Amino acid sequence: MKIIKGKLIDIIERRIYNAAITVDDGKIIKKVKIREEQDHYIMPGFVDSHVHIESSMLNPSEFSRLAVQHGTVATVSDPHEIANVCGIEGVQYMIDDAEKSPLKLHFNAPSCVPATAFESSGHTLDSADIKSLLNQDKIVALGEMMNFPGVLMEDSEVITKIQASLDKGKPVDGHAPELVGDAADKYIGSGITTDHECASLDEAIEKINKGMLIQIREGSAAKNFDALHSLLNSHPERCMLCTDDCHPDDLLNGHINKIVSRAIKLGHNLFDVLKAASYNAIHHYNLDVGLLQEGDPADFILINSIEEMDVTSVYINGDLQYDNGRVLFNSSETEPINNFKLKKQYTALDFEVVSDADRFKIIQAFDGSLLTDYFEHNLPKINGKPHPDPLSGINKISVINRYTENSDPALGFIQGFSISKGAIASTVAHDSHNIVAVGSEDQSLAKVVNRLIESKGGLALFDGEEMYHLPLPVAGLMSNENASLVAEAYKALNKKSTDIGCGLTAPFMTMAFMALLVIPKLKIGDKGLFDVSKFELTSLEV
Repeated sequence: MKIIKGKLIDIIERRIYNAAITVDDGKIIKKVKIREEQDHYIMPGFVDSHVHIESSMLNPSEFSRLAVQHGTVATVSDPHEIANVCGIEGVQYMIDDAEKSPLKLHFNAPSCVPATAFESSGHTLDSADIKSLLNQDKIVALGEMMNFPGVLMEDSEVITKIQASLDKGKPVDGHAPELVGDAADKYIGSGITTDHECASLDEAIEKINKGMLIQIREGSAAKNFDALHSLLNSHPERCMLCTDDCHPDDLLNGHINKIVSRAIKLGHNLFDVLKAASYNAIHHYNLDVGLLQEGDPADFILINSIEEMDVTSVYINGDLQYDNGRVLFNSSETEPINNFKLKKQYTALDFEVVSDADRFKIIQAFDGSLLTDYFEHNLPKINGKPHPDPLSGINKISVINRYTENSDPALGFIQGFSISKGAIASTVAHDSHNIVAVGSEDQSLAKVVNRLIESKGGLALFDGEEMYHLPLPVAGLMSNENASLVAEAYKALNKKSTDIGCGLTAPFMTMAFMALLVIPKLKIGDKGLFDVSKFELTSLEV
């Protein structure tokens, strides 16, 4: 039994008072008001309502060691990244590794593996696989339904997956960027209840009015807080907070606590913000996570400042797991799994675009966004072949199927990276996680791609002279190394990217989403350019 005192922030009663809480056997058995003034606060821990742990490049137990330092006590995690690579075995890897952590890491059954039929993935999860996963207690929902055309066309497999989750009493997460009007009515009417892809306030409010909960996302690449934070005033009961994808260097500096602090400093009501940061997710996903009520699991945090959300201690199930800069649990190495079959060594010739056309479709990438646009452009030619246009900030982009021994690169052109020399490449390429590379010229593209083939996954940067590399042996997505080491290596790669002319905040993260064929408007997979609006492959030439 232990007694902890502080200014208790009670988000159910919406008041703050000096209190002593008694914890026994992992539960809060009593909380009483006390007279003596306290100099710190006790409050519920944070819940990330939608995150892909794989994007931290850390396995779940090591992810936990970073997240707990910022007051996170639970997550709802969609393991569809590793599922696209390793199938059910990959999902089970995440669940098993999460068991080594005291954080309450919950998982979704990945609904769209692969995300589309227009790319090559390592595995497919059908409705029978989904039903099997939904039987596990650690699976709390059906993961984001990215296949919105399948929902609208009433594809039998899609509808079966949705119904299987509803039959289990588990919610269905959505993924429907820019879907509004009658199409949104049908999508939501199928039983889908959340969306984390809203980039505009009007879209978010329309979806809320139609019954959805909106997850306000502030991650490493996609940042929607500025556009959506007013929902914390207007619709606090219909909001949750999430990061979606959070790279290790960002996770070193903060997690949900950073979003909460920003909202408080903007003048939002404390209790409304904390409702979005914990209560709403706990109730929506039926999580066994406490809210500082008698009988609840003893999951709570101590902070010094409401504005700063500076976490000093974290308790989970009554046990102190983080205290004044010290994480009090260790991660354990788990045997890596992978699915990397590509063996070919590429040359510059493999990346030449052979075309008689003069005008081409150019993907337009934006810093801090998963969305792209596109435009048409006359490219310069060398020996009759179209080449990148550095004066217009246009590079070449390539995606290569890693699940076969020999594959021809899919090729395109992209503006937004402005790489002036060398190239970058990664096997973190949502959602099928083939190799994606962006570079200034073909020789550099071949070099970074070959480096990833040698290591069977990771991130690579070639600056024209030297190669820099972060290996990711777990499915080509995650490291087994210490979180701080991975974060520092990733930070170094990002810093190096500025030396080759790239001005993006998170170039590897942004590049990873250039292969995500369910986010508008023009993307590229291993089978070629993809027009998301028409949901079909399209030609490179105009």
